[in-house]
Amino acid sequence: MDSGARVGRPKASSRETLAEAACELFLEQGFAATSIVDITRRAGVSRSSFFNYFASKSDILWSGFDERLDVVARSLSDGVEVDAALRSFAEAFAPDSLALGIVNAAIMGIESDLESERARRQLRLSGLIADRLRAPGDDSAAADIDGAARAAAIFSAVWRWAGSGPGTSSLPDEVTAALALVLPR
Repeated sequence: MDSGARVGRPKASSRETLAEAACELFLEQGFAATSIVDITRRAGVSRSSFFNYFASKSDILWSGFDERLDVVARSLSDGVEVDAALRSFAEAFAPDSLALGIVNAAIMGIESDLESERARRQLRLSGLIADRLRAPGDDSAAADIDGAARAAAIFSAVWRWAGSGPGTSSLPDEVTAALALVLPR
């Protein structure tokens, strides 16, 4: 036997299995009534495995989004044009736990959690965009306002895309349409 062989589930498989189990339970019994132990039992993995992938139950819903947001942050810091970085956010973004949560927020009992987590991430994206747009020595509010508008456009696009149902609309098309509503600087 190869001593370097990995034992247990492959990383992606455990993460996806945990997310699927969590979403099933959130739909069956609600977010608040679902414990991490319930999720790990349903997924057939240990509690410590859960924390290898997620810091909290809420992170299950947001992990794919956060990964894409990190890519946008790196792109913006590397000097990529803002709208190009934001459009790249939408590429290869498949329906996931967040989309399921958006559509089923009332059933899962996550409306307020979804709202507060959205606000936190929207504020982060707004700041990333504003930092990229702000010219050296510019102390006007223009970059902050533009960043907030573009971040709002992205979140509006994600919510519209999720609400339309899997495979019904294209997230890149939704992002392009939403960004077109933001007045160019």
